[in-house]
This record gives sequence, C-alpha cells and structure tokens, in this order.
Amino acid sequence: MQLDDLRRCLADFDPALPASGRLDSLIRAGLDRLPPPGGGATLLRWQALAAVAASDLSLAKLYEGHTDALAIFAELGVTPASVSASASWGVWAAEAPQGRALIEVEPGARGSTVRLDGAKCWCSGAASASNALLTAWHADGRGPQLVSIDLRQQGVRVSDGAWQALGMAGSASLDVAFDRACATMVGLPGVYLSRPGFWQGGAGIAACWYGGALTIAEALRQAVMQGTPSARGPFRLAALGRVDVSLQSLAALLRQSAAWIDAHPETDASAVALRVRLGAEESAALVLAEVGRALGATPFCRDAKFARAAVDLPVFIRQSHAERDLALLAERVLESGAPPWRL
Repeated sequence: MQLDDLRRCLADFDPALPASGRLDSLIRAGLDRLPPPGGGATLLRWQALAAVAASDLSLAKLYEGHTDALAIFAELGVTPASVSASASWGVWAAEAPQGRALIEVEPGARGSTVRLDGAKCWCSGAASASNALLTAWHADGRGPQLVSIDLRQQGVRVSDGAWQALGMAGSASLDVAFDRACATMVGLPGVYLSRPGFWQGGAGIAACWYGGALTIAEALRQAVMQGTPSARGPFRLAALGRVDVSLQSLAALLRQSAAWIDAHPETDASAVALRVRLGAEESAALVLAEVGRALGATPFCRDAKFARAAVDLPVFIRQSHAERDLALLAERVLESGAPPWRL
C-alpha cells in the first residue's frame, strides 16, 4: 500500500459518495492492505488511518474496522473460506447488556461451523458490509469467541431503529439480530482479548482521532494564513499556537508509540495504547475548543467538510472510556515499578 496513492484516491472522491461506497472503492483499489500492527511498519499503518480520518471520519470508522479484521486474520494465521478479496468487513466486539451473540454447535457438525443466535449492538457498517468478525459466547459461558459470518444470509437482520446519530451518521453503527445464522469460529475462546494485536490495534484508533483533529486545525491555519492583518490578531495566533503545541505533541506520541510496538511485538501494549488514545482524546478536545473560539460560527455553517468533522469528532472520541481508561492507565504505571517519565 502506497500512502501517496491512498491520499490521491481520497482527494478524488465525489463528496456525495457515502462512506460505504468510498470504502468499497478503497478495497477495489487494494488500498486496504495495510502493514499489520507490530510488524515493523506500524507508523505507516497509522499514517494511512490518519489520512482516511482527515478525509472523512465515518469512512475512517469503517476503514479501521475493515483493516482491523484483515490484521486479526493475519495474526491468527486464518484465511476466511469462500470470501472474495473485495469483501468488506466489520469488527463487532461491543458487549452491550441487551446484545449478546450465542453459539450453538449442532450435533454431528464438523470443523468450526456453528449457528449463531442473539444480537450485537454498535455494529459499524452493518447496512453495507458483506462480512463481519464478531465476538460471541458458547452456551457454557466460554468466550468471547471470534466468529466470522456472511451477512448476506437469511438468518441476519439489521435494524436501524436505535441509530439516531448526527455525528458519525455515515458509520451507521446499527443493531444486528441473528436467528440460527451460519458462522465460522476463528481461533480459540478468549484469543480476541489475549492476542498482542488487541491493544496494538486499539492504539491505532488514536491515529483516527488525530486525523480528524487535523481537519479542524487546518481551518484555523488557513484562516490565519489567508486573513487580513486585522484578522490575524493576537487571539487567533495564540489559538493556533496552542493547537500546534497539542498536535505536535500528539504526533510525537504516536511516532513513539508505533516505534515501541514494533520493537516489542509480543509484549502487552495496554499502557502504550491507553496513553496514546487518551492523549489523542485530549488533543482533539483542545483543537475543537480553540478553533471554535477563534473562528466563531462561520466554518460550522459555511464549510461543509469542517462542519461534518466538527460534529463527527466529538462522537468518535467517545469511544474512549474517559476516567475508566485513565484509572486503568494509572494501574499500568504503578505495575511497571520504575518511574516512567524520565527523558
């Protein structure tokens, strides 16, 4: 995958084309074949995610899920049977109280083929994806168990009744119900969470948030750079300075985190992932606040790309668990023993 080719393709998209259609175009062009996390080119993977996010955050949500599925298959050494190279994948691992998928192993069944009942919530791209990799549970409580499923079968029903989003509307994170749907188990129970790629992949979400923040920040940079001397006042300049410090710091943290993951591909990356995600959340929030205060309502009302990013980004960063993640990071810091802040 060439980053320049990806950027050119993103720049050429028709703005009216929905996120699902853009994803299909990227897949057909082979621009979904990213280096796996921890494989020595994690930064290139994150640069691709950031580029897609800077173009369209709903597309980034679908693209990240699709490329995550491909990375999981590669990590587990699994080739999905009877699935074309043009398939679009979702990864659905949310475990909502009202949504759990249950596995039934039919008597006499051979191999890893099972039946799936129940439901999953927060299924990004459910209305458009051809396939999904999702977490389910065995009747005896073992799990989570990864299963792959063809979504274009009678036993799968997608519902959009609960999806009322304005931000990230194009990601269409819908509810999906299963009624004895045919699925295939992937790996052993628990492997989804225990594999090194779980936290390595989770860290990549920070690159998406970073890319979304770049779109907001660029509007401020352009306004200051192209504005009249009176428009380039001290308050706008100060806002641009704060945005620069925040994004430069986040970019450095992303580069450092990617290098650490590549140097420690089999090591628990939870602290690294939590730190870079929380840093990205904080930076995105600062950029949104500073740019809004500096530019006022104009870009929110008269710049379509900015307005979409401004409503999408606050929703996307809520994939962070906020104080829960901060507390978990603190636990990892304490477990490490040595002070982690030396230069």
